[in-house]
Amino acid sequence: MGGMTTTAEPATVEPGVLPLEGLPRRLFSCTPSRLTSWVDCPRSYRMRYLDRPRPQEGPPWAHNSLGASVHNALAGWWRLPLQRRTPASAGQLLDAAWSSEGFRDEAQSEAWRAESHDMVERYVADLDPHDEPLGVERTVAARTDRLALSGRVDRLDDRDGELVVVDYKTGRRPLTIDDARGSLALALYATAASRTLRRPCTKVELHHLPTGDVLEWEHTEESLERQVRRSEAIADEIVGAGTDPAADPDAFPARPGGQCGWCSFRAHCPEGQQAAPARDPWAALGEPPGH
Repeated sequence: MGGMTTTAEPATVEPGVLPLEGLPRRLFSCTPSRLTSWVDCPRSYRMRYLDRPRPQEGPPWAHNSLGASVHNALAGWWRLPLQRRTPASAGQLLDAAWSSEGFRDEAQSEAWRAESHDMVERYVADLDPHDEPLGVERTVAARTDRLALSGRVDRLDDRDGELVVVDYKTGRRPLTIDDARGSLALALYATAASRTLRRPCTKVELHHLPTGDVLEWEHTEESLERQVRRSEAIADEIVGAGTDPAADPDAFPARPGGQCGWCSFRAHCPEGQQAAPARDPWAALGEPPGH
């Protein structure tokens, strides 16, 4: 990629520290989630990454507990010996990994555990257990002109010599091809996977477990480069805001909207409280299908 470099880079430093005149530009160390956190709301970014002590977050979200349980079960399934990679094993792993944090009560948690149990069994029933991934929960990394990127890929496949980034999704909202095409995280994972394994990686996939849909997008070198440049522009904004919130409170403005009802730092943000009512920790899930 045009913005990637293979030359030795200066050590990364705390985000927001500007280089002295005449010295090489220091890299901004980040993950895709750190970049998107800034895009969503600089104030939430400040509270999550900069404020010390860190403000207390709200209660855990049930949809996050479900997502983590499913991801852990699928990762564990690929780590089983080949002969044990069965749909029933996936369901057992889901049961063992299940977290009930954030649910309204035990009954709601149990209903969603049963639904998730069936969901992972349906999903792995369509997988070939012999198709060994190149990586499961694999950390990949890359450096650009301005960034030291790293991230963890749910699954990295090798399909006839082609690297494919696979990302599991468990949310209720149906996905479209635009979700795969426009995902900053997926593009950065592909870029980092290519650099880490020193092989081309342009194909990304979203696997939506509730519907069984697979949304695939084939990037070009140009489209990946655009996402890298977009990431660098976001990083420039973050660095420009500095690392001391007290020095310029206006550098970390709130971006109020309906999403504020879901913010874990809502209790510390008057604008967010005015923008949207607080959501119950289980609101993103409700009742499972058939209940």
